[in-house]
Amino acid sequence: MKIQIEITSESGNHTLSASLTDNSSAVAFYELLKKGSVTISMHDYGNFEKVGSLGKTLPRNDTQITTSAGDIILYQGNQITIYYDKNSWNFTRLGRVDGKTQAELKQILGKGDVTAVFLIKE
Repeated sequence: MKIQIEITSESGNHTLSASLTDNSSAVAFYELLKKGSVTISMHDYGNFEKVGSLGKTLPRNDTQITTSAGDIILYQGNQITIYYDKNSWNFTRLGRVDGKTQAELKQILGKGDVTAVFLIKE
């Protein structure tokens, strides 16, 4: 399952592609995106992720994991995070940004708030 993420940040507009994981959370997220794009206002947390409210609750498949740059995570069932560095916690992995390095993601996501539009890749 492929999706697209359109990021608007202080560094400009960027389009990312991502591959979703094979779990019930990612399937539920994909089904949500089939109904239309989802826009999330995201803020920085801890200098390693951007996080924002999904506005809905998805099924959780939490496991203890260490994230890496590019991971797309469901946190507490109702928040989406995009990592540009690592963190360890009980999370549900939704997917991963394709083909971007940690430095590129840090540049794209910038230091301030971002708007992320998630949609099915056409």
